[in-house]
Amino acid sequence: MGDYRRLYVPGGTYFFTVLTYDRQPLFADPSKVGQLRLALRKVKSKRPFVVLAGVVLPNHLHCLWRLPEGDADFSTRWQMIKTEFSRHVPAAIQKDGAKMVWQLRFYEHLIRDEEDFRKHLDYIHYSPVKHGLVATPGEWTQSSFKRFVAVNWYTSDWGNVVPPDAEDMDHE
Repeated sequence: MGDYRRLYVPGGTYFFTVLTYDRQPLFADPSKVGQLRLALRKVKSKRPFVVLAGVVLPNHLHCLWRLPEGDADFSTRWQMIKTEFSRHVPAAIQKDGAKMVWQLRFYEHLIRDEEDFRKHLDYIHYSPVKHGLVATPGEWTQSSFKRFVAVNWYTSDWGNVVPPDAEDMDHE
């Protein structure tokens, strides 16, 4: 893992997976989801970016972001979001003083083209079904799925059958 290098592309569109520490189900509590949203808004006001899509599951989240032209620094944004959220969440503290709220790292993927975007969008929206939390994507409230139905990217019954893109990907 020490040789891993992140690909920073100014103005890039990225898919992210971020996990809670030890996969704690923090986001099973709706107030914690609200706190996460507040942290995102606060960071976006200081370091703008666009959240294109997302889903918050009990112990992790997936999202697609587009960074501003000339800006590739998603790592600082995630650090700020994690820090802001963690300030408001009671948690055990490690010997180094860090709260046990988030997994140390996160997974990111630079979106290469429209097909890659669509595959990751499908993965995001099908994830609650994949994890057995609901029978269809439209049942999960902590997701951008309904917004995409409203603009005709999906039909309301999309995901009643496993989409091929979601079946072939694993970003946990």
